[in-house]
Amino acid sequence: MITRDELISIGHYNKPHGVAGEISATVDVDFDVLRSLSCLVSEVDGIFVPFFVNACRPKSGQTVLLTIDGINNETEATLLVNADIYALKREYTERSFEEDADGYPLDYFIGFELKDTKGNRIGEIIEVDEQTENAIFIVSRDEEECMIPAADELIVEFDVDDRTMIMDLPQGLLELND
Repeated sequence: MITRDELISIGHYNKPHGVAGEISATVDVDFDVLRSLSCLVSEVDGIFVPFFVNACRPKSGQTVLLTIDGINNETEATLLVNADIYALKREYTERSFEEDADGYPLDYFIGFELKDTKGNRIGEIIEVDEQTENAIFIVSRDEEECMIPAADELIVEFDVDDRTMIMDLPQGLLELND
């Protein structure tokens, strides 16, 4: 059974395209990366279900048209409308990172331990807020939550194997959260 912690969000389904079961989707990964994945996962009735893509073609920008195994008409495609699309984390990191010019999506870092440049533990990244123009890491710190900008220029390095990230934070930033 697939669990949420095995997944990484890569987009969402839009609406059926035509009557043969094809559906449009908006994705946050490169077209070639999308094609390299063995399956796409979506939540159906509270269970994460793998969907196998038979055909994938670009439509525009970040929109693609997908033909999914077992979805043969517009009515069946409608069941996926607005559903989130996930990739398996292990597959995304093994196959896709080298090909994805944009790097890892920010929610990949959920669960990473955050440290400053001196090696001091700041906390654990528990959520990413991308509702504003500038994304924010929500960090669990000393039984409280704090917000830290998820800006590339602040990230010094990260280690996928150790699940750690080192950030060079402006002086006083952590005190703003108190």
